[in-house]
Amino acid sequence: MTSKQASNRLGQKSGCWDKGINLRSCNVGCMYFDIMMPLTLFAVTLVSMFLNPKTEDKLKQNLQERPMGVRDAALLVGLMSVMIFLIVFVRDISYILMVLYLFAYSMLLFTFTYLFSKSRWYLGILPPAVFILLYVFLGVVQDNYLWTYYFANIFGLVFAVLITLYLVGLFTWKTTAIFGVLLTVMDIILVLVTKTMVQAAKVAVSLNLPVMVSLPLIPPASGLGVSMISLGLGDFFFAGLLGVQTSKKYGKKFAIMCAVAMSVSFFIFETILLNYWRIPFAGTLMIICGWAPLVIWKQWSVRKSSGSELRVSAV
Repeated sequence: MTSKQASNRLGQKSGCWDKGINLRSCNVGCMYFDIMMPLTLFAVTLVSMFLNPKTEDKLKQNLQERPMGVRDAALLVGLMSVMIFLIVFVRDISYILMVLYLFAYSMLLFTFTYLFSKSRWYLGILPPAVFILLYVFLGVVQDNYLWTYYFANIFGLVFAVLITLYLVGLFTWKTTAIFGVLLTVMDIILVLVTKTMVQAAKVAVSLNLPVMVSLPLIPPASGLGVSMISLGLGDFFFAGLLGVQTSKKYGKKFAIMCAVAMSVSFFIFETILLNYWRIPFAGTLMIICGWAPLVIWKQWSVRKSSGSELRVSAV
């Protein structure tokens, strides 16, 4: 999910939401756009693509998990939907969410540090300990701006890369395509129809959990102070998953083209939303609209080339 406006908590700290961005009163020649979030999305996707060959085999050897099937991918999307509804409609589950998130993030940090430090457990516990201490003292006790604007974003981006590297080995090309379609449909329904995803994001942000990356608009909106835009970690994972699987299927060069296309598509959607339709929007739709046309064209080209080779062989 992408939010065209940061949470009220972020806005109050930056002092820019008292007036808001009144796009409708803007002069005819005024146009808002942002390059910061599309470039960040592109960078995270590239990092995931280039790190995956270095981590996938080691993770498979140590974790020994089987790839997901189509049914597993559908079940995963279903469980995500149920979890989002529970966060919104069940009281007190927000604290359970906080504990689960902190545990999952700490385990990811420990797993990667432990595996790539030659199984030195005393090094593996350092990153999770630093994360928990910073979250408790800066995010919970003090509600410090250092956590809100800096550490939450840094940990969020790291988590997006790590969860991509951790889970990408469980997907095949077929399950990636099915999962991508189902996740996009779910995102559209929960963001644009029921608004449940938006409410769940507000709950998570109210707990100061690094579940979204919030960045300032660059270039800044003239005369409007600091304006923020937020993108959920699930969208970064989605772009990273598509990029890595495309690289494995069609090679790194074509995957980079797809990463560029996803970022350009995101930029186009974002520009339209900033200027004409400033509402929370489905980030997965913004991403897949850049990826799908190139992949469809590539598959058509491969099949056409294979058909031509078969005809030549027959002659």
